[in-house]
Amino acid sequence: MKLLAAAFAALATTNVAAFAPTARVNGRFSSSIRMALSQDELKKMVGYKSVDDYVESGMVVGLGTGSTAYFAVERLGEKLKSGELKDILAIPTSIRTKEQAESLGIPLVTLDTHSKLDVAIDGADEVDPDLNLVKGGGGALLREKMVEVCAEKFIVIVDESKLCDGLGPGFPVPVEITPFCHEHTIRTIAALPSCAGCEAVLRMGSSSSNKPDGDNIAVTDNGNYIVDLHFTDPIKDAPKMASELKNTVGVVDHGIFCGMTTAVIIAGSDGISVKEA
Repeated sequence: MKLLAAAFAALATTNVAAFAPTARVNGRFSSSIRMALSQDELKKMVGYKSVDDYVESGMVVGLGTGSTAYFAVERLGEKLKSGELKDILAIPTSIRTKEQAESLGIPLVTLDTHSKLDVAIDGADEVDPDLNLVKGGGGALLREKMVEVCAEKFIVIVDESKLCDGLGPGFPVPVEITPFCHEHTIRTIAALPSCAGCEAVLRMGSSSSNKPDGDNIAVTDNGNYIVDLHFTDPIKDAPKMASELKNTVGVVDHGIFCGMTTAVIIAGSDGISVKEA
């Protein structure tokens, strides 16, 4: 942690130009900072950077769910406590994020009272070159999408292992479905043209992990089930799959997030980089 503190001290005294875009690649800007930090320290730094760079006083902020988003919530709480940020309202995307935010004294609201957000910050399980995402490994995909689609800016924070050439093989696509006749819905999903070749697996145990860790069907914060779609080849047309899944009766929503990302902040072995849509 001393190393992390030193790194932040260095960042605090570094000219903001260090974070400025330095090159344009395929229509996107990128910037990088090389630091000899561990993976956990980088995840913390990228979470903190998202708040430092994109959150201002008076904003309504969407709070994501997951190990990297945790640090963004932590940073928001710190800056509110210190007085550096004021008049912030936040909307959590899961029960566990709500509990964390409450413990930090972050004022919370819901979409019922605040349908427009200035920014939302969250992690992702996969990011393709077009900044399409797979999300929902932690089971919060419905609430995440409901909140993040309402944000003027959606900032994604990940480590470099989440980058991929095509969605699918690296991480199963979660689909939230109703408990009613769920086996029928699973068969219907597997038979969709865009899902050809997938293995549809009902999530068991905890809804916050796609690794089976119990004998009971996993139940989301919304009382629904999750089926994880395992692919051996990259998804050929992610937007088409997203549309076919959404139009399937019995599907509540899915973990494909297309055309929503404003920027991705990436924690890598060489430091932090930013890709903008």
